[in-house]
Amino acid sequence: MFTRFSMFAVVLVLGGMASGCGYALAGRGSFLPDYIQVVGIPQFENRSSFSQVEQVLTDKVRTEFIGRGKYRVIPDEPGADAILSGEVLAISVQPVGLTDQALASRYLFTWTLRVTFTDTRTSEALWSNDALTFRGEYELSTRGGDTTTLGSTLVDQERSSVDRIATDVARSVVTAILEAF
Repeated sequence: MFTRFSMFAVVLVLGGMASGCGYALAGRGSFLPDYIQVVGIPQFENRSSFSQVEQVLTDKVRTEFIGRGKYRVIPDEPGADAILSGEVLAISVQPVGLTDQALASRYLFTWTLRVTFTDTRTSEALWSNDALTFRGEYELSTRGGDTTTLGSTLVDQERSSVDRIATDVARSVVTAILEAF
């Protein structure tokens, strides 16, 4: 039988072990050197056949870094403690679902990127990935089979898909950089 003192000792030991388990709130840590306060994020390059994706993606990455609250983001290298550079290497779109009329109703977007995060003091790449791949699907509705607006519907939904995928890409890239994955 445990005495009160024994019970207190067990609780104290277990409490000490639990507090040192190493768990932390995901998405809030940073393994970057403390002197990195200003991040330069110049416009990404676009080698794909899709226009303006580099602008959308660059804006999303900047917004994601700003949202972390710890870094000031500038659009150029001068004055930056670190530089995040990127290229959209390719984007492919494939139909993955059909309507009853055998029209494509769902598409799979696949993005391939090259991204590097470089410490400007040491010129060392703190994080990089030369073949970062992201995939996302979206529905295409043609409102009862009306194909007269199919072209404009595809363009509108393509834009919203680019925006959605760019948000996911930005979140993943910034998380990978800050949490050293």
